[in-house]
Amino acid sequence: MVSRVIPVDPFDLVIFGGTGDLAQKKILPGLYRRFADGQMPAEARIIGAARSDLTSDSYRAMVRDAVSEAIPEGRRNGDTLTAFLGRIEYVTIDATGTAGWTELAAMVRPDVVRAFYFSVAPSLFGDLAKRLNDHRIASRHCRIVVEKPFGRDLASARDLNATLARHFSEEQIYRIDHYLGKETVQNLMAVRFANVLFEPLWNAQYVDHVQITVAETVGVGGRGAYYDKSGAMRDMVQNHLMQLLCLIAMEPPSRFDPDAVRDEKLKVIRALDPVEPKDIVRGQYLANDTLSGYRDEAESPDSRTESFIALKCGISNWRWAGTPFYLRTGKRLKARASEIAVVFKDAPHAIFGQSAGTHRNILSIRLQPNEGITLGVTIKEPGPGGMRLLDVPLDMSFADALGPEASEVPDAYERLIMDVIRGNQTLFMRGDEVEAAWAWTDPLIEGWTERGDAPAPYEIGSTGPEEAAILMHRAGRKWREIRP
Repeated sequence: MVSRVIPVDPFDLVIFGGTGDLAQKKILPGLYRRFADGQMPAEARIIGAARSDLTSDSYRAMVRDAVSEAIPEGRRNGDTLTAFLGRIEYVTIDATGTAGWTELAAMVRPDVVRAFYFSVAPSLFGDLAKRLNDHRIASRHCRIVVEKPFGRDLASARDLNATLARHFSEEQIYRIDHYLGKETVQNLMAVRFANVLFEPLWNAQYVDHVQITVAETVGVGGRGAYYDKSGAMRDMVQNHLMQLLCLIAMEPPSRFDPDAVRDEKLKVIRALDPVEPKDIVRGQYLANDTLSGYRDEAESPDSRTESFIALKCGISNWRWAGTPFYLRTGKRLKARASEIAVVFKDAPHAIFGQSAGTHRNILSIRLQPNEGITLGVTIKEPGPGGMRLLDVPLDMSFADALGPEASEVPDAYERLIMDVIRGNQTLFMRGDEVEAAWAWTDPLIEGWTERGDAPAPYEIGSTGPEEAAILMHRAGRKWREIRP
């Protein structure tokens, strides 16, 4: 496989929060990889901006360490890294004051793409947006990138959107969800819309149900204070899982265009049914002999915040009416895995008799680890003795199907940052999408808060609380095994 690397236009990328974890662990190493692959033009510059009192040289040393830690030695080149560091500058800046803004204004160039990455707390978004305009650093062609959380409910999301809209148009705002930058997520769109064999079957007539799972083995750890105000619903379902659901359920857009794609996703969110209390399972992991439990790490020892959630959702439109979508995500589960499974219905007539068993086709899209797509098909078991059936996978893991270069596919952040420079918003959330997602989510959170529902306990290393399995068993279904 020959990789086609398409260079982007010259740019200045300013990373606010350039000394923070996200910048050091994801953004800057990702930019180095794009530079090493020849995608970053020689005229490109990266400007770190933060409160820390650093010089450009000391910041470059910090970036060198970050890249060296994130990228194995065999995939680093000393000369390339030195050349990359030569593209980096730094400015000490006060997001809420006046210090550093004149210096930043002198650094950015008027004749290149200007992008500003807000890798900071959302409470600073408004201050940064205002000062970029007050100091004439922003232009009507520049772009800003904002990280989640995009509010914590509908009211705060509307406030945040309004704050950004006072200074930037919607076409300039890139709300980043790194799940949408994953190679397999984009392959999901290719599988759906570039293969004629799936579209006739992609509806309630042929699909029994859909499962979306994002399982983590880590706990909340040092994020306990933040997570206790968020929980799995706000942290994962309202954004990551919602976006995956939209890509599975959306109608084919008229073209692969940012607004055409996002219009169809918005229709899905607005068609989501309210979720009944009986179709919601929330859980908290318990301590074991070696690891602390959720309440040990949370802000409150009596916390009722969920570290696990499972939902049964319905979509009221012609394509999906009657087909349930099951979502689950949790921490301290048995394996780290993200999967979308489209489970098709049984054949309408079983001609091989009961002894052949029940078999279903399942399309599995694995997002992590071992990205790939598997289609389960039913065949005859080899050998004499009658018609015995078994299920086998048609497996397209990237490493096997595409060769060694498959391991070099860009990280989600790499791809999304380059899309920002290109001005392509297809894989970024629009403001009305965010608000529609909160409009669906808020009543669920308000409901269990008013009822005083307590999350069910579950063991570390399990698949979650038993109530989640019962949620599926009530309909004669079961969750797919969480595999590493």
